[in-house]
Amino acid sequence: MTFIGNSMTSRDTVETYLLYRAAELTRQQGYDWFEAVYRDVENRGQVVVDRPFATGPYGWWGPSWRYYGRSGWRSWSPWDRDPFLSDRLDVRTIDRYEATAEIVMRRGDKPSANPRAFDANDLLRTLGPRIRPPE
Repeated sequence: MTFIGNSMTSRDTVETYLLYRAAELTRQQGYDWFEAVYRDVENRGQVVVDRPFATGPYGWWGPSWRYYGRSGWRSWSPWDRDPFLSDRLDVRTIDRYEATAEIVMRRGDKPSANPRAFDANDLLRTLGPRIRPPE
């Protein structure tokens, strides 16, 4: 099973919803507890670089001047900026977490010595108040 969050979903929330859904499925199938035989969380985020081009009040068009300098014809505009200067870049990391688990459902008492074993009723009761179902 997999639970995928969006850019506004924290890693903790993604893991919580995955465990809650596993507990729901375990109870729906008539089992008491489950073992997470495989569990992983990946950050499927990306780095976004925005280069804010200065456009001025006229959009991409507006007053500019050309002049002849030592290196030939050059132009100047009051809104010119070098968009590739590092202090002009807006660099952001957008995190998007994806949690995956493979579970084995079981009946009876959960073994207390197994850290990968989860009691479905306990999870539903504990995590239930934190879960907001889709509208």
